[in-house]
Parts: sequence; structure tokens; C-alpha cells
Amino acid sequence: MVSTNIVYYCGRQAIERLIDYCEQANFRRFNLICDTRTAKILGERVENLFKQQGWSVRRIELQGEEVLADETYLSQALAQSELPPSTYLAVGSGTITDITRWVSYQKGAPFISIPTAPSVDGFASVVAPVVFNGFKDTFPAQAPIAIFADIETLCRAPKAMIAAGFGDMLGKYTSLADWKLDHLIWGEDYRPEIAARIAVALQTCVNNLGGIRQFTPEGIAGLMNGLVESGLCMLENGNSRPASGAEHHLSHFWEMKLLSTGRPAVLHGVKVGVGCVLVAGLWEQVKTLKSEDVKRRLSDARLPDYTLERNLIDTIYRPNTERILKGQSRFLSLDEKGFANLKQSISDQWEAILEIAAGVPPASRIVDLLSQLDAPTHATEITLDTQEQIEALRYAHYLRDQFTISKLGRILGLWE
Repeated sequence: MVSTNIVYYCGRQAIERLIDYCEQANFRRFNLICDTRTAKILGERVENLFKQQGWSVRRIELQGEEVLADETYLSQALAQSELPPSTYLAVGSGTITDITRWVSYQKGAPFISIPTAPSVDGFASVVAPVVFNGFKDTFPAQAPIAIFADIETLCRAPKAMIAAGFGDMLGKYTSLADWKLDHLIWGEDYRPEIAARIAVALQTCVNNLGGIRQFTPEGIAGLMNGLVESGLCMLENGNSRPASGAEHHLSHFWEMKLLSTGRPAVLHGVKVGVGCVLVAGLWEQVKTLKSEDVKRRLSDARLPDYTLERNLIDTIYRPNTERILKGQSRFLSLDEKGFANLKQSISDQWEAILEIAAGVPPASRIVDLLSQLDAPTHATEITLDTQEQIEALRYAHYLRDQFTISKLGRILGLWE
């Protein structure tokens, strides 16, 4: 079982406590991974202070306007790393942390996270979402042994990155609903105590929105604490299911779309926020459906034709068709009896599904919350067009073997 005993501190004494921690742990050799921006923000300071302690520090400064957790930068960081025993330091936000967690895992060495922005909930994650051959997927990695977040650095983070962190947290409204739905329909393991912790972290961030908007230490610390708590919940659950649903699948779909068309990357949490608006809209449609409406729609629903689905997936996801087909085998291998059982389960559980839907705020509420941080709320604001928004709603559910509102919407024809 993965240990969730991660040392975490967020405050004004973060770097001092980091040094004390390394001293007590007898760490003396370090690979510090950063990019050109985070080197200036905090990396150089950490490097200099560590060298003043007489410790060996190898700075791996990744170059480029857009550093991505892809095969290019992963191989660069891996090639420049010193051999063990060395402790890795991730000085940056989501991308740098993911690169470091993957490289340190490959090297069999621990790593410490030193966030420069409260932008994602993946600091405590045990897996690395990385891009290989243009396809976004998660790969085995490791959680940090400690997270030291300097509050003054976090408060100075770009507004867009703070808004991204808030967007990532808002995504829990829909991810928690999807987790319950998956449990009802496909028997996904569901842990109410973990769901409750994430719900509290989410509500705390929403309650702190005024402070987040004004970049106060209290507000930003509240956001960072919520992001780390979400990550710890995923770590304890053993996967990202509690904090990642259809809204994240839309985000991954758009990320691959942007990469494939050569457009600039968009912050993960920003895409999640936009996805959350759309997914909340799907849940609103569910709220309007009475039992007789559902039975009629289910009666009209037809078993997915494997050949047609394969051709569609090949068109959308080539050259990763086989990977998608393998991941979707449970859905695509349904026969008439299995599909009939699935439809019957949806019909039988409809009242429970409506109870889940009641807990999801309307899309207008998500828009209002995001707008208070000047965050995008529509796909066209992040260089995507209306067609790419529709495609994400229709096809992003193929990215994960989960029964989310998107899969339910596909069966019920919510976007036809």
C-alpha cells in the first residue's frame, strides 16, 4: 500500500523548514529540476542556500517557452540527472512536479516538492500524467516525501495559475458526482470518507474565494491546502478517481487537440474549469429528465456497433487507436444482453442518479465562481472552437474506463 505520510508545510518559513528537514534526513546530494522561470522565482535561491550548507546541488534547468511533461523533456531530465544516491527537488508547479516524480521514480530516488504556484492538485500524486506520442496518459511514478510551499512565492504567482488551481478544485463538483455514478452503474469502489474530505476541501476553497482573489496569504494558503488535500485523497484511494471525472477527460482531450494542431498549451486547471462548466450543464439536463423520459430514451438507445466505434476512435485518436480500444473493452465488448442489463441498471437507479445530480451546482454557478478570478468559462476563450467543444463532449469519455456523466449522456442522447 502506498504511504500517505507526506510531510507538508505551507507558510513563511518553508525554505528554512526544508533545510532542517534535509539536515535531519541526512540528505546531502540533490538534483534540482526547474525551468527558466521557476529557476529565477525560487530555484536559484534554494540552490544557493543548499550550497551554503555544503551540499551538492545539480541544477537541471529545462529550456523552452512551453515545458511539457512529454518524452522530450522527460528524457532531458533523465539524461542530466546524477546517479543515486541523490534526492530530487521539484521547483515549479504541475509540469515540473510531474517530470520530477517520473524521473525520480525511474532513478529509484525520493523527491521533494517545492511548489511555485497553487495551480494543480497533483503535487501529492503517485502517478505522472505525461504525453507520449501525442497521447495524454498516466504512468507509474511516486509521491513526494515532503511538500514545502513558500506562501510569499505562492502569493506572487501569476493570476492565471492561481485561477487554474481554483478551476482544478471546482472540478471536484463534477468528479465527485461521476464517482458516485460509476459506483452505482459499474460498481466502482467508492469511499464516502474520502469523498467527504474532498467535498470539505472544495467548499473551503469556495469560501476563501475573496482571499484568493485578493492574493492574501490566508486565501492562497487555503487554496494550496485544498489542492494538497485533494492530492492526498487520491493517494490514499490509490488512483485519481475521487478528484477526476468527465471534466478532466475533456481537459485531456483538449490538451491533445492543442498539441496536435500546434497551438499554445493551456493550463490544466483552466481547461478543467471550462470542462466543469460543460459537465455541470450535462448534469442539469439529467435533472430535467423524469423516469418516463429516461425509459423512452433507453428504449431508443442501441448497442454500440464495434466496427463503427472502432472507425470513429481511429478517426479521433489515431495513432493511439489500439490503446483506446483496449481501455474501452468493457464498454465496446457489450453484447445485446449486457447492454440491456446496463440500460436496466440506469433505469432502476434513476432516482439515485437524480439525487447525485442535485448535488452538482448549475453551470451558471460555476461560471460565476470562475469569473470572479477572470478565468475562462468557454472553450472559445482557450483557442478552441465550438466544434472542438462538441467533440470533447462526445468523444472524451473514451479516454478512461469509467462510467461518467459523459457516458450516460452518450447512452441517453443528451447532446443529439
